[in-house]
Amino acid sequence: MEKSFQESNLSGLGMGTWGIGEDASKKKDELAALRYGLDHGIKVIDTAEMYGEGKSEKLVGEAIKGYDRSKIFLISKFYPYHASPELERQSLEKSLKRLGTDYLDLYLLHWRGDKRLSETVRGLKELQKEGLIRHWGVSNFDVADLEELFSVPGGKDCFANEDLYNLSE
Repeated sequence: MEKSFQESNLSGLGMGTWGIGEDASKKKDELAALRYGLDHGIKVIDTAEMYGEGKSEKLVGEAIKGYDRSKIFLISKFYPYHASPELERQSLEKSLKRLGTDYLDLYLLHWRGDKRLSETVRGLKELQKEGLIRHWGVSNFDVADLEELFSVPGGKDCFANEDLYNLSE
């Protein structure tokens, strides 16, 4: 498993996949759009188990076939109700299968739920130690959530807080 991608090589833009992969009649165009981005210098693809209940991840997996995986920074997210070590692992294994890869560059807790952050972090660090994820982080956390995260063991190792930010928001 080659994991030589350097974060300094990240493209300034990434491709989000919310809302794609759900309509079979759009599949050809959606694959073409993802591949166009990869062919023109975009190296970051963001998806989630939630997007189309895995259909987006499956589409991304198909789109990246034939590309050098070590040159793509692949991000996925898991549901808050999967934020315990056992469920994180199960979600990740399903995501990896759909994506057709053996690791993620970044795995994010999609939004804050009711699971203890200490348990969420413990599970993510285990997955990281095993090489199934290179980095872990959170998504849609506010300042209070981040302060709590940073107070738990290992919480300061959070790589990113991905906020909703796109052309329409």
